[in-house]
Amino acid sequence: MKKRYALKLAVVALASTMAAGAVWAQQTTLRVFVGPNQRPDLQAKLFEQYNKANPGVKVEIETGGATSELQRQYLSTVLNAKDSAIDLFLIDIVNPAQYASKGWIEPLDKYVGGPAALRNDYLPVYQNANVIGGKVYAMPSQGDAMFMYYRKDLLTKHGVAEPKTWDELAAAAKKIMAAENTPNLQGLSIQGAPIEGAVCTFLLPYWGQGKQFNDAAGKLTLDKAAAVKGLQSWLGMVDQGVIKKNVAEVTTPVTVNEFKAGQAVFAINWGFAFDRFKDDADSKVKGNVGVMPLPAMTGGKSATCMGGWQWAMNAYGKNKDAAGKLIQFLSSKEASAFIAREGSILPVFQSVYSDPAVNKAVPWFKDALPVVLGAQSRPMVEDYGQVSDIIRTTTSAVLARTKTPEAGVDEIAARVGRLMR
Repeated sequence: MKKRYALKLAVVALASTMAAGAVWAQQTTLRVFVGPNQRPDLQAKLFEQYNKANPGVKVEIETGGATSELQRQYLSTVLNAKDSAIDLFLIDIVNPAQYASKGWIEPLDKYVGGPAALRNDYLPVYQNANVIGGKVYAMPSQGDAMFMYYRKDLLTKHGVAEPKTWDELAAAAKKIMAAENTPNLQGLSIQGAPIEGAVCTFLLPYWGQGKQFNDAAGKLTLDKAAAVKGLQSWLGMVDQGVIKKNVAEVTTPVTVNEFKAGQAVFAINWGFAFDRFKDDADSKVKGNVGVMPLPAMTGGKSATCMGGWQWAMNAYGKNKDAAGKLIQFLSSKEASAFIAREGSILPVFQSVYSDPAVNKAVPWFKDALPVVLGAQSRPMVEDYGQVSDIIRTTTSAVLARTKTPEAGVDEIAARVGRLMR
């Protein structure tokens, strides 16, 4: 009896070992690149969930590149060499057209169901940014946008309503500044240094006139008169004392610190800034921060600059079917809600903004939806890096008054026009 029992145990053990070996032999390893600024900690938790539900797939995470630019350089090197080491990676909203044109990323229609998938509750901006030539080349993961932050306490104190136009904002700021009579209080903080934020500084009042920078084919459609008017509106606010004179030196962190210190009535910045205002120990505006849609130019409409990260598949990868299934999971509504709850990261689905669990974790998201519904993407072109450099350096020069708005717009039209023919 003992011998038969021992033999039975041995057979069971051998079968288990063989089964485990079979699973291991069939296991697919996917390598995913996530930058430090793309919340690899949260992505790792999603990968753990996926690994448990899919024991035949092992997801490994690779991270690197301290900045978005360094990450783009790394990915460009890998993809230009047709290296298959990385299966999936996150790219900026401005990059799908560039990567697709070079043949670096795989069309995802086979895995996500084509462009129609992006009309299913995703924010409208992603329908344009991620579809090139009628094919889906990337799927949204993390949202971001520029918001108009304002001091709720000061607007309430002085009986000022949320301004709907830039002229109304200038008038409101001047009224509050005069009443407060505080030397270091400015009306509006924006980014004028030659950084990526200055691209949005150029586009916001331009879009706010209902104008488009390029068409669906990527051809420049710049309305020069509207672009000049937009730049003149910023300079007009400088002359009125609403925006400070050294605006051409202001970076994203400077705006955050100015508003956090209570030195601005209004401030334009990305979504991450809200937590800085709310949570930082040295914040003087805790509990008094409002979020509203960006003002429009008179007769125009509100529009803001969209950012965020999209999942893309290496066109040279060797595990495309497994990678496609992982993209389905990572770009799901459940994944978006998880990242929103755990990381205060803007959802890419409209319905997640009203998810009770998300609203409990991040109450201000309920005010964010009207803003992101009017969001637009920066120019979707193959040579975005060069286009960005031209716009931001020229905008900064105009704000520094080393170029006139007319000369700046002429330069943008000529130089960008050659890249977007």
